[in-house]
Amino acid sequence: MLTKRELKLLEKVTQIDAIPGYEHELARFVKAELEKYGFTIVSDNLGSVFGVKKSVAQNAPRIMVGGHLDEVGFTVREVNEKGFIRVDARGGVNANTLLASRVRLTLDDGTKLIGSVGATAPHYGGEGNPTLDTLDFDFGFISKEDAAKRGVRVGQMIVADGPFTVLNDGKRLLAKAFDNRYGVFMALEMARHFANIDLPYDLYIGATVQEEVGLRGATTISNVINPDLAIVLDCSPARDNISSSEQGQLGDGILIRYLDRSMIAFPELLTFQEKSAEAVKVPYQYFHSPGGTDAGAIHLHAAGVLTLTHCICARSIHTAASIVDTSDIKNAKKVLIRMLKTLNRDKINKFKAARR
Repeated sequence: MLTKRELKLLEKVTQIDAIPGYEHELARFVKAELEKYGFTIVSDNLGSVFGVKKSVAQNAPRIMVGGHLDEVGFTVREVNEKGFIRVDARGGVNANTLLASRVRLTLDDGTKLIGSVGATAPHYGGEGNPTLDTLDFDFGFISKEDAAKRGVRVGQMIVADGPFTVLNDGKRLLAKAFDNRYGVFMALEMARHFANIDLPYDLYIGATVQEEVGLRGATTISNVINPDLAIVLDCSPARDNISSSEQGQLGDGILIRYLDRSMIAFPELLTFQEKSAEAVKVPYQYFHSPGGTDAGAIHLHAAGVLTLTHCICARSIHTAASIVDTSDIKNAKKVLIRMLKTLNRDKINKFKAARR
């Protein structure tokens, strides 16, 4: 079970709406939290936000720890004569998960409008195989003019509404956007934990923008930070609904993510992660993914960056009803603290030497 403070933070970050290109509200919250813990803010021109805690050591190495701010969602593409809205996707969305979902639209002044995604009654044969282009987002408007008077215009943000709910006496949590508000939460927890601890390296903590549409913020913020080592915090798709033998079982511990489409993991860092988990008696499981994370961009920065993913899995990611196991979150936090406490210049240099 997580503490009340941890649950409150997770609820806060999951319920802020932040699709690719519209991360500013969540970025402001993250910035305020980092400043509260004494970190100096660094950012890029796309909107990624990090804080740095400088080491007293001279010419200290730089370690970057972060998630991504954005969740999958939609923007208004057009409003038809009956007031229905058609949308463009921001990130990967399966149209079958949207039928009859509640959604919310953010107007330019920040006002939130609640609506739903239209679904055909079974009397008329159901939906068949819907595509995003055929779905009507219904906010109760009578006409195109009615929507315009209310302040609706092309390009505004829409997300599927997914309230934060504690399940099974705190063993599991249900909400939208655990991909990747897990990462935002974990980054802020590290800022809180290390705020008053001297470290032998410069610690950069924060979150990137536009991960869901091509790792864009990770690319630009890497140019600002120039890390010697990076730890990427992300939430991967669980597979325990497919088979109990598949990689990615909810509640079975942190993911040793050895391969995905964007990065072949550094074996030396995976061993370091495994030994850190064993040291604090935390379970771990091996994981491969057809998707990618910000690690795919960061590890290719400049001459190459030592990069490790530190992930948990969740059911039904990229929907408004994702589920995580709180023991996975607690265990991921323990291991990450252990890794950051034991990293130093010598270890980083040994990791680099192993690649040469």
